[in-house]
Amino acid sequence: MITEWFNAWHQWTFEQIVQPFFYRMEWMSYDELAYDWTHLFLLGGIEVLLLWALIRPLELWLPVERWADRKATRVDVVYTLLARLGVLPILFFVLLTPAFDSINAQIRLAGIIPPSFDNLLFYLVVLDFADYWRHRFEHRFQVWWALHSVHHSQRQMTFWTDEREHLLGQLIAAIWRAAVGLAVGAPPAAFLTVTLVTAAIESFSHANVKLSFGRIGDRMVVSPLFHRLHHAISVGHTGPAKGCNFAAVLPLWDVLFGTANFKHEYLPTGIEDQLTGRDYGEGFWRQQWLAFRRM
Repeated sequence: MITEWFNAWHQWTFEQIVQPFFYRMEWMSYDELAYDWTHLFLLGGIEVLLLWALIRPLELWLPVERWADRKATRVDVVYTLLARLGVLPILFFVLLTPAFDSINAQIRLAGIIPPSFDNLLFYLVVLDFADYWRHRFEHRFQVWWALHSVHHSQRQMTFWTDEREHLLGQLIAAIWRAAVGLAVGAPPAAFLTVTLVTAAIESFSHANVKLSFGRIGDRMVVSPLFHRLHHAISVGHTGPAKGCNFAAVLPLWDVLFGTANFKHEYLPTGIEDQLTGRDYGEGFWRQQWLAFRRM
């Protein structure tokens, strides 16, 4: 019932609003892409509203920190809307599709058929494992950290902070994730479903909420407490691994590879050199530019 209602809404929005606009602009060669973007836009809009409705009350009820001025959090809303409403995914889709179609064709011509497991849990585990190592590399390699530090420079972390990433860093992450999905034969629908589930969990884990899932629960799914330690000043960016608690969904990877920190402390977030005055930028474009300068 809900699926039928959403499909009807999607069809109406595309035919009555998006398609006429594309005709007027003479962009009909992008008709199929516009149809997919409309789907992402509506789905992303629903997801953002649900996350706001479910998580924001928790942040008001059980906050780790209270701020008189929330100006620093506003730019994170911009990042979230760009990512969740399909703007950045469609851009990356346009950039990546020709390359991955070509690679897939060459693989099949060579007689290699990518496996298809048709199991959402399998795809979730594999993609989360890949994301764990990508995240570790973002902390390990200085050039990559220059980009990823945009994410960690937020001193007022909320559920909006999840999508706060440099555009180049997001492109690299999209290529990484798409390559893994292609390698294990994930169908587009399954890939999208796992991505949405992962994004929802990551948004919640960034929330300004004094909450853990308990001794056992924190070892099963990443909680706000577990991930806050990853963002904590002098905790989340130090040690042999240049940080801790890298997992997006399953803390299992941190446990297996020795990067788990289950300390029950809600510490301030940010990067050490912000305390000595280093500027990471307040606005979207300045944050993007300063990351390039750090590289």
